[in-house]
Amino acid sequence: MTNLLLYLSAYLLAAVPFGFILAKVFAGVDVRKEGSGNIGATNVLRVLKEKAPHLAKKLTLATFALDAVKGAVVLLVAMALGAEPAVLWTIAVLSVLGHCYSPFLMFEGGKGVATGFGVLLVLIPIPALIAIVAWFVAGKVLKISSLSSLIGLMVLLIASHLVHPEIAGIHTHTPIWIIAFVIFYKHIPNIVRLFKKEETQVV
Repeated sequence: MTNLLLYLSAYLLAAVPFGFILAKVFAGVDVRKEGSGNIGATNVLRVLKEKAPHLAKKLTLATFALDAVKGAVVLLVAMALGAEPAVLWTIAVLSVLGHCYSPFLMFEGGKGVATGFGVLLVLIPIPALIAIVAWFVAGKVLKISSLSSLIGLMVLLIASHLVHPEIAGIHTHTPIWIIAFVIFYKHIPNIVRLFKKEETQVV
């Protein structure tokens, strides 16, 4: 029963659409109807730079931070309760799914980058930090959020196998690959635009 409560809590907490809420409450903007229509930090920045430039950076940082933290909170609680590794990795996967397919938004949601980073920072901190550095550098150089996210995702997968040839307690990288697949799948429209050279830069 405890594990089921943890799973449900992870999914529902991660499903809270902070980007949508912050932009709506503080700027009166529905980010689902502007820009790319996504509720993540990148679209919050893109939309608010036009609609409420004085709030753009603050709400973008808050969105990213809250999306990352919401993925980590239930994990940390579960760890404090002594949950087994398999339970922790299930919570991690459900957190990313909750963010990407939120029941509060008719099972729409974000792309899972910040929430994925949050859970992986708790479970495999070194590969997660390597990936976030790669994401940050790629973002600064390329200024295309989706491409930098995909580069960070690729670096994460490589780093996780190099740093952790065998994941402690579960002896498989499957949960990491599931998280990576969900994030990749949510980026397919961006990938199509990249090939068409239609993907916009974030300046």
